[in-house]
Amino acid sequence: MVAAHEPHGIRLVDLSQQMGLPRPTAHRLLKALVLEEILVQKEGSRRYCLGPLLFELGISATHQFNLKDICQPVCTALAEKTGDTAFLFLRSGYDAVCISRTQGNYPIQTPSVPVGSRQPLGVSAGGLALLSALPVDEMEDVIAAVAPRLGAYGDLDAQELRELCALAQTQGYAATGNHAVPGVKAIGLPIYDSSRTPIAAITVAATQARMTDRRISTVLPLLRMAAKEVTRLLHQ
Repeated sequence: MVAAHEPHGIRLVDLSQQMGLPRPTAHRLLKALVLEEILVQKEGSRRYCLGPLLFELGISATHQFNLKDICQPVCTALAEKTGDTAFLFLRSGYDAVCISRTQGNYPIQTPSVPVGSRQPLGVSAGGLALLSALPVDEMEDVIAAVAPRLGAYGDLDAQELRELCALAQTQGYAATGNHAVPGVKAIGLPIYDSSRTPIAAITVAATQARMTDRRISTVLPLLRMAAKEVTRLLHQ
């Protein structure tokens, strides 16, 4: 929950409300996490942010889980072949985190989603690809959890998110427009681990004027090849 509100952080009162915890309980948990340097409280502010220990742990785990480095050649090739911006997203709880963004050579690019940013599953094409690949019960749990945050993304709501998931399952790929970034449309596919759990997603984004149905039919085979190659690399 704290990570979802980076870089500005979250107040105790907001965290306790969003997690359904009594304020004293939330405060006790926050103080314990600050003591361990997993979280920090901003000076002159009541907001809590991620702490230095998480960075140190992440560095320690890089050699095992550096998905970005493993997949970057595939993302680069995808951006070159399509001319558009290729993104790689990693699932993190109820969110999708952008871990790679590679621009193509088309004059108008869509780099608005920065590396490191996180959005609720279902908002971006990558997040929608991940969400729609989940079992029905887990999908409903995620939608219920992220529903309070969806209004910030083009008036998206839980029912529309369910409809987008159903459409993604029917057509075999996720497509979103105007939610993650106004004026941008993207298509995405999930990437599975060896146990067939969706852990990441690869997407291609362009302006809505460029990403027409005809354009999607051209890009989709390239996206499928990229998703297949990433899956192969992860299973080596």
